[in-house]
Amino acid sequence: MQKFMEKTIERQLIYDGKIIQVHVDKVMLPNGKTSYRELVNHPGAVAIIPITSDQNIVFVEQYRKPLERSLLEIPAGKLEQGEEPEITAVRELEEETGYTTDHLQYVTSFYTSPGFANELIHIYMTNNIHPLKESVQGDDDEFVEIVEMSLEEAKKATSDKRIYDAKTIYALTYLEIARMNQSC
Repeated sequence: MQKFMEKTIERQLIYDGKIIQVHVDKVMLPNGKTSYRELVNHPGAVAIIPITSDQNIVFVEQYRKPLERSLLEIPAGKLEQGEEPEITAVRELEEETGYTTDHLQYVTSFYTSPGFANELIHIYMTNNIHPLKESVQGDDDEFVEIVEMSLEEAKKATSDKRIYDAKTIYALTYLEIARMNQSC
């Protein structure tokens, strides 16, 4: 048994969408009292840090409706049911950037918002990308623009909040630490 475990007494499905499900769980707390938890179930996602031969990072600029603005982000997308994260990573890289790779390096996985969601994102890196011979059709409702920039330019983009999401900031931090370790 896990420390501070909350036992689910009942679960109510509030929303069953294309990507997420929302539940309200009535739970038994460790002290014997009950409470409610609003939970988002997500299939998980993958993000890729694609690096060009001239050491630029490939980002996508995309409008994010919950924020009512565009952000620069590393390419990413949700896992399809039964799909391995490495397959999703290559698929999303191809759909969003027009690049492909035959070599992925696993970086890490983390929960994006464990206070209310179970989304687990897997991050991969590749420095062996090349343009596709023929473009791959992405999602019909997804509009992106490719932006390539150096690590220094990307760090500046975090200062002015053009880059402002956790997975991309994590990726930049990872690259900065890797660079520091190589120079030691």
